[in-house]
Amino acid sequence: MSYAVIAGLALIMALVLLLPFSIKRVEEELEIFLVIMGCAAMTVSGSWNWHIVKESLVEPVKISTAVLVAGFLFRAGRTHIEGMIELLERRIGIRHSLFALIVLLGFLSGLLTAIIAALILCEIIHHLRLDRPSRIRAAVYACYAIGLGAALTPLGEPLSTIVTARLQGPPHNAGFFWLANLLFLWVTPAIIAVAALAAYWRPLGRATTGDTTPDTPPDTKKVLFMRAGKVYMFVAALVYLGQGLSPIAGKLIPALKGWQLYWLGLSSAALDNATLAAAGIVPSMGRAQILSFALSLLISGGILIPGNIPNIISAAKLDIKSREWARAAIPAGVVLLVIYFLALAAIY
Repeated sequence: MSYAVIAGLALIMALVLLLPFSIKRVEEELEIFLVIMGCAAMTVSGSWNWHIVKESLVEPVKISTAVLVAGFLFRAGRTHIEGMIELLERRIGIRHSLFALIVLLGFLSGLLTAIIAALILCEIIHHLRLDRPSRIRAAVYACYAIGLGAALTPLGEPLSTIVTARLQGPPHNAGFFWLANLLFLWVTPAIIAVAALAAYWRPLGRATTGDTTPDTPPDTKKVLFMRAGKVYMFVAALVYLGQGLSPIAGKLIPALKGWQLYWLGLSSAALDNATLAAAGIVPSMGRAQILSFALSLLISGGILIPGNIPNIISAAKLDIKSREWARAAIPAGVVLLVIYFLALAAIY
């Protein structure tokens, strides 16, 4: 791979990380911007082929379809959902309700899948009638919990599926519960911590009853289809970005030491963490190396909207912009990364 290609891919990565926060039009049309950057990465790296084009058309279908179908189902059952949430809120209060629901979604996401957990989360947040700052914080911290919990089984998200498949042979012989055994004791404190941040760190404001300009539009058929379309474009963009930038990841990752590999995981804030896992996790790695890299990818995936599927779904459903997401997510992500880095260094 030539230096010109490396420089071109590095520039694309920098633009993906910086432009959504510096140019308002890019922030407003983030999915279109990411598709353009993904196509640019594919062109610079010379990765275009029919298989990738087909994958970019097919892979987003199941996610966007799930978003669309769930949207219609939730709209039809809105009265029942509101009743259950109001009952829970009356019994234990809004703070305890939010905490319990986020923890529950975090641990169940490995079985429900991160997609379904994120859709349920959006409905919960909508029916709690929080004001915009509280809504953003709840969504961001809950998506951290879902992303961490979904990695416990191969069903939860693509990263866990890929890691289990890559390690199913000797010496690890990874089965269905291999990742749960590796990660459970590590992700549990983080899931509880982010749920506590969402529920207790700051006062939860409620949307005013007289507000005539709600943060999210009503779920008309047009809105549901447009939201599913945005999610489709997001996922297609991640396919292109992941494939287009994979040559530089494939060259860089094998040459890195353990601590360097851990901090490289930060790039999953803007990239598909499953691609980085596929490039970086190999059977020759020890359990400590796999644990370190996986935790870095999972935490970093919550920092920006493109970092994880739950983020994309929640941002689209709740109309959260890039700067709003980053403002809430970066401090928590940095603290978690530092704490886990120090813990891993002390133990291993």
